Order: sequence, then C-alpha cells, then structure tokens
Amino acid sequence: MLKTFAVAALAALIAVPMAAQSNMAHPEKFTAFAVNASNMTTRAQTTAVDITINRWSTDADRTRLLSILKSKGQDALLDALQKMPVVGYLNTPGSLRYDLHYARQIPQAEGGRRIVVATDRYIGSWEAINHPRSVDYPFTVIELQLDRTDHGKGWASIYTKITATDDGNVELENFANEPVMLNDVKPAT
Repeated sequence: MLKTFAVAALAALIAVPMAAQSNMAHPEKFTAFAVNASNMTTRAQTTAVDITINRWSTDADRTRLLSILKSKGQDALLDALQKMPVVGYLNTPGSLRYDLHYARQIPQAEGGRRIVVATDRYIGSWEAINHPRSVDYPFTVIELQLDRTDHGKGWASIYTKITATDDGNVELENFANEPVMLNDVKPAT
C-alpha cells in the first residue's frame, strides 16, 4: 500500500531560502538508530546509521532544483540531483557509503534545527533490468529534528517519489507504507 507524505520538510528542502546556510569549517556527523517496520520487510529491522554532512547546499541549489521539478518533473530533478556535488554521505554497518547530494538546515524557534538531506537511491541490477514499480521511487529523503544540543529524532523515506502539485507545493510519496524511523539521533563522537 502506498502512503503519500505531504511533508513540511520537503518545503524546507527546496522551497524556503535560508540565510543560515553557510560552508562549515568541520563536517557535522550524526548517528542514529534506524527502525524499519514498513511493508518492505517481513519483520521490523533495526540498524545503526551514520550521517556526515561536509557542506550545506546553497540557496541557488534549492532554487534551481525547485524550478526543475516544477517545469520538467521528477526525472529531470533526479538527473540534476545526481549531477550535484557530494555534500556528505550515509553509512550503515556492512554496507557501502551512499553519497548525499543535497543538505539544508532550518533553524527552529526553540533553538534547535531541522536538517533535511536528499539523494538518488541506489538501484541494483535486478531492479534496473526488471523495472518493478519501485524504480519510479528513485529518491531517498531524510529529516532530522534536533534540539539545541543536536539530539533528537528523524525519519528516512528510502523509496521516494517527488512531485509538484498544481497549487505549487511539493509532495513526497513513499513506496513503503511507513518511513524508517530514526531514533536517538545525536552527534557522532
């Protein structure tokens, strides 16, 4: 069953300029405990996740991606995202490192921040050859909600479709019935 996520995080991802986006002196590293209880698994799966952000995407990056999505659609957005420089990476134990191509932080009124990252999703040879419906969900989007000490929670939509609606909003559709929950998010030591 598909579940649509109209997500405020995606608005932050590509809709709102942020003056707080600046190049950082040192990478920001986070660790989290991922819980996947979606219909994509036969039973709940858990794993550690490490996220490293080396630099923030610019307002110009955000504006360009939003324009491409609205005028040319998801396939053109995927192509543009894949051509963007790597801004960080995602690791899980026993897997290869996945490059991140987009990262934004959004300051929160109470002193915390939201971090939104996005990238293209790895599509294996079986999936590319057989072209199941999952290939129509080529993005991975992650949101972290952090307090002022950089501790918090988040979610990851691993198989995601991104569309622009008629009223100009951006919408995420997750192939799974639930996103992967990221618990105990904290700075990596």
